[in-house]
Amino acid sequence: MVELLRPQDLKKITDDIDTEMAKKAFEKMQAKEREERELKESFMHRDLHPDVKERVNNAIKRAAEQGLNQIQVLTFPASYCNDRGRRINNLEHDWPDSLEGFAKHAYDFYVKELKPLGFHLNAQILDYPDGMLGNVGIFLSWDR
Repeated sequence: MVELLRPQDLKKITDDIDTEMAKKAFEKMQAKEREERELKESFMHRDLHPDVKERVNNAIKRAAEQGLNQIQVLTFPASYCNDRGRRINNLEHDWPDSLEGFAKHAYDFYVKELKPLGFHLNAQILDYPDGMLGNVGIFLSWDR
């Protein structure tokens, strides 16, 4: 004979489902945090590609052929800056001092190789998710 389910049986079923959903959400959150840590670690230890000069030449040539005089050369989370993007957001003159990792390597390349040729570099916060500083864009420009 089949017994009818009791309210406490139904509560256990619901609780088991809720527990499984919470477990999956927690695992997903942990995976996302691990991925973000790995991306940041990679960014902090990444160096310029050996063909950087050729890549820069190709990019600026394509931009010039399209009538542009600026290209975005780098995007990264503001949290990768040592001040979390504050100096860039406030347009402070010493914003390059806040760069870390690959962004710092790219800036050093600009100072050594591109600035003497007349190129300009600026940075800006590109977005503000949930009102917080989001991504930084680094832009290389030149006079027409």
